[in-house]
Amino acid sequence: MSDTSNWPLWEVFVRSKNGLAHKHAGSLHAPDADMALKNARDVYTRRSEGVSLWVVPSEAITASSPDEKDLLFTPADDKVYRHPTFYDIPDEVGHM
Repeated sequence: MSDTSNWPLWEVFVRSKNGLAHKHAGSLHAPDADMALKNARDVYTRRSEGVSLWVVPSEAITASSPDEKDLLFTPADDKVYRHPTFYDIPDEVGHM
């Protein structure tokens, strides 16, 4: 049996059958991307919940800290053009 303690950690994202976006489902260890994808399928879509999987090496993800939320998100509040509250959006546009 191989030593799995040295295998990299992968983050798994699943897109549900009726979803528009992939959502984080969990993490797993695997020696490479192909095995991570196969293991993710076995572990996170056992009931045929998904239509698409992403596996991403954990080390490739850069995330902000909740402690930094004011620094990152507060400046956007003063840019009203980023919020489509005063635009007329035609019904044909759909999701916006």
